[in-house]
Amino acid sequence: MNTKKLIAGMLFVGFCAMSQAQTAKSTSSDPDNLAKEYFSQIMGVASNAMANTKLYQFVYEWLGTPYRLGGDSKKGIDCSKFSLAVYENVFNTTIGYNSRNQYANVKPIRKNDLQPGDLVFFKIRSRQITHVGIYLGDDKFAHASSSRGVMVSNLNEAYWKRYYYNGGRPSEINEAMLADAHSDDEDKNLH
Repeated sequence: MNTKKLIAGMLFVGFCAMSQAQTAKSTSSDPDNLAKEYFSQIMGVASNAMANTKLYQFVYEWLGTPYRLGGDSKKGIDCSKFSLAVYENVFNTTIGYNSRNQYANVKPIRKNDLQPGDLVFFKIRSRQITHVGIYLGDDKFAHASSSRGVMVSNLNEAYWKRYYYNGGRPSEINEAMLADAHSDDEDKNLH
């Protein structure tokens, strides 16, 4: 009886070791996949929802940057300057310098249709847009919070759900995102 348990235990350990080696081999051979897995764990977004590694890399580099109204550097940044920096550095486009101006320059997107890189807008205790963030996927968004600086939050948290206004996507980004989505679909069909 003990021999059977010992053999079963050895087989289980061997199987686990082989499985882990195969996973490590496939992940290490694809640096983008490795980066996606890393950012997925840090930001709480499923790796299969991470289409743009450059976006997640940029957000990661800014996490923890303190909030400063009108700031535009790693010494301090506000929400609209953060979203502007994301668009200038990741998408190579300019979207406006404050959240209301940014909203005026996007095509409105329903919450269910948000794609990573879309802007999310909030009306916090106001009739006007007062806050903006960058949608990351899985209901998560990156933004410069006045209390905690650049961070990742969940759209389903009660606070953000209460003040959420709308999503938006600049038209030139809309075409690029659609092209990326179609190429991802074609890649899936090839496998």
